[in-house]
Amino acid sequence: MASDGQVVVKFGNILAKRCLDQRCSVELLRAAEHTQSISSQLDIVARVKAVTGESKASSELLVSNVQNLVRAVQHVLRAAEAACIKGLGQPSADPEEEEVAAFCQQWRKNLTQHRAKEALNSDRDELGLRKTRGAKAEPTLMSLVQEQPPQSRNIPKHPSPRKGHTAMDRHL
Repeated sequence: MASDGQVVVKFGNILAKRCLDQRCSVELLRAAEHTQSISSQLDIVARVKAVTGESKASSELLVSNVQNLVRAVQHVLRAAEAACIKGLGQPSADPEEEEVAAFCQQWRKNLTQHRAKEALNSDRDELGLRKTRGAKAEPTLMSLVQEQPPQSRNIPKHPSPRKGHTAMDRHL
């Protein structure tokens, strides 16, 4: 889990670098930095627990760190969504940046399609307010990650094999 946290940190840093909105970029960098800290803490706690053996206190600390990491990853993904909405600059020739850009473009496409369907199939009450019952939630980056089968959660998978691991080659 700690290494997966590092993947999200790399993802956040790449997006922050390409984000056209300064506030979104700063928020994304801050969220990625926080996730980096928690991921490192989790790695340390897991290593210590492996050496010291089973104890209730170490297990509770490990679970607490995992929960904190999940919240931090969710914060990065929400900040990434905002950055994608505000706009991203062109990716460099770096394959990792291209992968991140393709993943974000897929999410924006899904979001745009969802919003277009909602506009066509508008379920509004007599005051013109959208009914919440039966309304389908907008797609999020988290839902896009969760839709992928566990063994193929490469975000997104690059068409040609490369040596070494990239930030997005690991699954979340």
